[in-house]
This record gives sequence, structure tokens and C-alpha cells, in this order.
Amino acid sequence: MKDRVATTRAGALGPPVTPGGAAAPNRPSVIQLVFREKGALYAAYIPVFTDGGLFVPTTRDYKLGDDIYLLLSLPDDPQRFPVAGKVAWITPPNASGGRTQGVGVRFPNDEKSRQLKIKIEEVLGTSISSSKPTQTL
Repeated sequence: MKDRVATTRAGALGPPVTPGGAAAPNRPSVIQLVFREKGALYAAYIPVFTDGGLFVPTTRDYKLGDDIYLLLSLPDDPQRFPVAGKVAWITPPNASGGRTQGVGVRFPNDEKSRQLKIKIEEVLGTSISSSKPTQTL
């Protein structure tokens, strides 16, 4: 039997399971993030990370530095962007201010991530400098 990892729209998956039922060794989570609206992308984007990053709502327990593989879809763009990121901050359950539980995923320092950051900032346009609250820092 072949291992399978399914994706969800914006939730994290449990660890992959081997045919015998044991958890597979530390594989990164695979999370599919679909942003249909610019406002949702604005709320999740983390411009303070040098190479960019996104807030991922999830109830799964993560530690700082954990690997996360994102399959990202941007508004009005049929392309999916794969990103091998790392957990850079954690918003715990019942966080103050009614913040959504989840993790901040920092994009890697590579050319693909730099291009993705530019693309996200182009989609956001002038709203990137808005004072509207976000799910991030």
C-alpha cells in the first residue's frame, strides 16, 4: 500500500501514516492555501519577513523551525506556487485579541520565494501599506 497525503483548503494535515499505522518520520506538513480574495491575502501576508511569509490558520501543534510545504493559490491566478517554508511564529489557541490559532510560515531565502514575494506584493498593490488589522504581526 502506498502512503498518501491529502491536502485541505487551509488546514494542516496530521502526520503521514505508514501501512502499519505508525507515524512516518518527520516529514513536512503539506498545506494547500487558496486565496480567492485580495483581502484574505492581505490578512495573511507577512511583509516583515525578508523573503516573505504567510499566516496559516491551523489547530495542529507545531514548533518553531518545523518544515511546512505550502501549495499556494493567489486570487485570479490559476497557477499554484509550491513553497517549502518554516514555522517562524505560533499563535496559540485562545490568543489575546481574538486572534486565529495558527502559524507564521517564513518563505525560504531563494529566487523562487523572492519572485513569489514580488507577485504577492503586486497583487496587494497599495493595500500592503494599509493600517487595516491583519492576522499577522
